[in-house]
Amino acid sequence: MFLRKSIIPFFVFVTGACVLIVEITAIRILSPYFGNTIFTVSSVISVVLAALSAGYYAGGKLADKYPTEKLFFGIIAASGAAVIFLHLTGILFLSNFGYKISIIDGPIISSLLLFFLQSFLLGTLSPFAIKLQKMRAEEMGVGSVSGQIFFWSTFGSIVGSLAAGFYLIPNFGIDKIILGVGFLLIILGLFGNFKMPVGFKLFIIITLFLPVLFLVNFFEANAENVIYQQDSLYQKVVVHEGVYAGRPTRFLLQDRNTSAAMFLDSEELVYPYTKYYALYQLFNPDPKEILAIGGGAYSVPKAVLADLPNANVDVAEIDPLIFELGKMYFNVPDDFRLHNFAQDGRRFLHDTSKKYDFIFSDAYASFYSTPEHLTTQEFFTLAKNKLSDGGVFIANVVGSLGEKPQSFAFSEMKTFKSVFENSYFFAVNSADSLHIQNLIFVGYNGNNIIDFNSAQITKSKNPIIAGLPEKIIDTKNINLSQYPILTDNFAPVDYLISREFQNIY
Repeated sequence: MFLRKSIIPFFVFVTGACVLIVEITAIRILSPYFGNTIFTVSSVISVVLAALSAGYYAGGKLADKYPTEKLFFGIIAASGAAVIFLHLTGILFLSNFGYKISIIDGPIISSLLLFFLQSFLLGTLSPFAIKLQKMRAEEMGVGSVSGQIFFWSTFGSIVGSLAAGFYLIPNFGIDKIILGVGFLLIILGLFGNFKMPVGFKLFIIITLFLPVLFLVNFFEANAENVIYQQDSLYQKVVVHEGVYAGRPTRFLLQDRNTSAAMFLDSEELVYPYTKYYALYQLFNPDPKEILAIGGGAYSVPKAVLADLPNANVDVAEIDPLIFELGKMYFNVPDDFRLHNFAQDGRRFLHDTSKKYDFIFSDAYASFYSTPEHLTTQEFFTLAKNKLSDGGVFIANVVGSLGEKPQSFAFSEMKTFKSVFENSYFFAVNSADSLHIQNLIFVGYNGNNIIDFNSAQITKSKNPIIAGLPEKIIDTKNINLSQYPILTDNFAPVDYLISREFQNIY
């Protein structure tokens, strides 16, 4: 009798876990195409909740009209098939259209297409389960039955959420997780109450499994020039090779962001903005303690180690996988002067007792969006407090210099200037360009004013330094008063960045 009364709660527990596993992995599925932004997260959560709500309503109607266990388990199997089918659809859809839809509209369109149906089917199960459990335990009141079902469903969701974040994603690829959930639901549905021989059920499962496995492997095998790909704790990481500026290059792709690269035929830095690390020479030419916030391919830390034989370089890179890939694929040296910390950059700054002569910040959460807690007045204040006297803080920011009602670049400039009174800003492409580009922010913890038209700069052997007079941004000609300062309480970074890019993607 106990076993009979426990069957429905057990299935509700498992399906509740599956809902959250699919929901969390859905964000990771979309991130390589649209970034792990507020738009992606909000779209997935909203679509899943809408589908569950519709499912609850439809399931209640269906349970009253057809209160059979056969239909209940049939819906579970159908939801599993929907998970697998929509995952394969997603591979085709996203690979062909993912980069053609804007980062604002793309997540909601993709979520509706890929995650609504299975969430709707899984949503129908809770009211169905209440009806069936009441039929199995007639002595229980409706309130008690409802409470029992909602308890096990929610508890399953908690377990699924924790399992996805702490075990499944760190240890398995997204494809394996989604296919695993799909086949688990099919198996539960087929073996739940369908009146058919076990051998026939196994035949159905194998028949479904083999072509799906082939298709997934086919799409993975056709990824061009990919030498490594893995879902890390924070993002999908891909290492691939190609050509940049006519030269063979190895790239690091984090979700949609091509975050770093390395020439295969020389040690020269690939991306122009990374070469601006050399600006430390104008402010503190012989730094001993250096911090890089964000590792990427460890391009800047490697360059600093080569420039300064007596310097120690700390790197705060939140994703532990990135450092391992740096050693495997990007020639990160085994140097006792290089210290990697798998920590958030701001938390590392807060906890460390060190004072740094030079801090280089180049951390990106997703796409071209800096983590919001690394853009605020409070963060810059913390960074300045961790600089030695005469220390310099250099940050890479992506934005445009076109004046508009809302501008991430100008809000960030105003925020930066509110902390670093002695600050300078440079446009990597052109100070006259209104297009999106890398912008270099420099904050000096000292009183010396740099004359960028001096012979020391214009006649420098370093072309980056010699070209600074043409790259400097004159903030006196920009009306920064109309833009808000970004704080921990107000920093809509994803929204402001998306406004910059919405006419491009």
